[in-house]
Amino acid sequence: MFFAFFRFSIPCEEPMTSLSRRRFGLLALGAPLTLLMGGPAQANLIETLLARAHIPRHDGELWVLVDDKEATLTVYRGNAIVERFAPVSLGRAGARPERIRGGNVTPMGEFRVNRFNMQSDWHIFIGLDYPTPSHARMALESGLYTEQDYEDYFVYYRRHGHPPQQTVLGGAIGIHGLGRADPDVHANYHWTQGCVAVTNAQIERLNELIDIGTRVVIR
Repeated sequence: MFFAFFRFSIPCEEPMTSLSRRRFGLLALGAPLTLLMGGPAQANLIETLLARAHIPRHDGELWVLVDDKEATLTVYRGNAIVERFAPVSLGRAGARPERIRGGNVTPMGEFRVNRFNMQSDWHIFIGLDYPTPSHARMALESGLYTEQDYEDYFVYYRRHGHPPQQTVLGGAIGIHGLGRADPDVHANYHWTQGCVAVTNAQIERLNELIDIGTRVVIR
C-alpha cells in the first residue's frame, strides 16, 4: 500500500505577514478565559466547542466543514453549500479531538486558515492554526502539557502570532492537494499524517474560495 509522507514543515514556509501576526495574536489573546486560566477540568473541551461550531457566525460567513464520518469537505456561505468535495483523506489513524506528534491523527476542532504555501510538495498547502488554545487547554488537563508548557504556548503565540509547532501536540496541520501522490489510494484510504487531503484540482478551487482567517471546522 502506498503512503505519502508529510514533508511540509513550518521553517520551509514563507513568513506570515505582520497583519497575520496581529490577527492571530489577537485570536490567542482573545481566547475565552476558561482556556487561559485555571479552573474546573472539562471532559472534552473540543467536543463541547464542536457542538455549536456548525452554526455560521453570520449569514454571509464563508466557512469550511470537514466531516470525518462522511469523508467530505464542504464550503458554506452561511448555511448554503458553495462547493463539496468527496471523498477526502484524513490521517491514517483517523480524526480525534486530541492529537500527539507522530500519531497520524487529524485533530478535530475549530480552526482558522493562517497561511498558504503555493510551492508545497502537495501542490498547494493551506495551513491551519493548530494547536489552538483549546487544544493547549485540553493538553494541560490531560497531562500532555505541564503548567510551564501551557504558559510557554501562549508566550510563543503572543510573540509570533501563530501557535508553536514543535510541542508534544505536533503541528504543520492543514488542507493540501495530492502533489504526486497516488489518486487511487486517495480515493480509497485515509493516508495522511494528520492533514486533510483533496485532489490537486480541488485544492486549486478551494484556494480560490477561501482566505486568511477563514474558519475551518473538522469534526
